[in-house]
Amino acid sequence: MPAKDLPAKDLPMTAMLSSDLPLTKIGRGKVRDIYAVDDDRLLLLTTDRISAFDVVMGETIPMKGAVLTQISAFWFGKLEGVVPHHMISANTDEIIAAVPALRPHRAEILGRAMLCKRTTVFPIECVIRGYLSGSAWKEYAGSGTLAGEKLKAGLVESEKLEPSIFSPATKAETGHDENITIARMRAVVGDEVAYTLESMTRAIYTLGEELAREQGIIIADTKFEFGRDKDGRIILIDEVMTPDSSRFWAVDAYKPGQPQASFDKQPLRDYLDVERRAGRWNGDAPPPPLPASVVEATSKRYLEAYRRVTGKELKI
Repeated sequence: MPAKDLPAKDLPMTAMLSSDLPLTKIGRGKVRDIYAVDDDRLLLLTTDRISAFDVVMGETIPMKGAVLTQISAFWFGKLEGVVPHHMISANTDEIIAAVPALRPHRAEILGRAMLCKRTTVFPIECVIRGYLSGSAWKEYAGSGTLAGEKLKAGLVESEKLEPSIFSPATKAETGHDENITIARMRAVVGDEVAYTLESMTRAIYTLGEELAREQGIIIADTKFEFGRDKDGRIILIDEVMTPDSSRFWAVDAYKPGQPQASFDKQPLRDYLDVERRAGRWNGDAPPPPLPASVVEATSKRYLEAYRRVTGKELKI
């Protein structure tokens, strides 16, 4: 479905609100549609849906799905030999060759589909925070803790955390994930798995933060998901260090002691904040319609994030 308010001639590719492929749909998240290919493989289809404040907007953000898929593919490539992962291919022609039923749907899946290994997913979001921001800052400012555990006194908003803090959360299908202690995580997945998930999370973040910084981006925090494949290995799944799963800041604009501008849906959040303060939106679904200017500004933010992270323009 094309994005509202934007004439079709201005769209770089068809924007997608929902998908309908000739495969069995087994899941639908806020952004991704998940299809079964066979017993061993999945197709992750990233739409152009966008949510803010836990509400999915009625409009799409052109190119957003392709940006998220291709940034993840970039990171999966960089992580070869660091941690095992689920990506088989994010190349459209390779996917069609592997799943011929998708051939008539090439335009729909172009750039936004990823063929992946199937796994049994751990019910934990593996959050790692390199900087004190967002919900972590809110909790720390109120009680000096993160997920109930004491942090050192005197930290300021957006301060770099040394070392980075591993802060797991429970996965929520709707609404906010809930921060939990590592002890609670161990109770859910066991000591050995908890240790492995934290170790892998730290290895991925260390590599990503270093490479992104070279491109002028601070990855302030991010979250990963893991699953166990058919051979029993724990592998990285879902998306990796995208603007939707991470907080991206510009290195050259970073100033601790205050909030930082993000390379993601900030224009959307700003618009919704204005609507809320003006009493035109109560914060629940349905959200207010988005002006074309907000849709376009948000799309440009995602494309800029791709360019900054990879050093290239997005070409589909």
